[in-house]
Amino acid sequence: MAGNLHVRNLDDELIGRLKRRAARHGRSTEAEHREILRQALVTEVEPSFDQLAADLRKLTMRHRQTPSEVLQREGRSER
Repeated sequence: MAGNLHVRNLDDELIGRLKRRAARHGRSTEAEHREILRQALVTEVEPSFDQLAADLRKLTMRHRQTPSEVLQREGRSER
């Protein structure tokens, strides 16, 4: 199923460049926009869950953490 993407607040110069590029490639502006997005994302590697978890651990390493069992106990006592 194909979705739609609406891009707002583009600079007029950027739109002009997109139109000229599309004309050079013999495509509509919309088709050129799709191709640019496809090319930009085709080589991007999605990080694994393990990598995301490691990144999160690095970000929170210096912050004080509350053990989950403490949070569960507190939650139960509030009921």
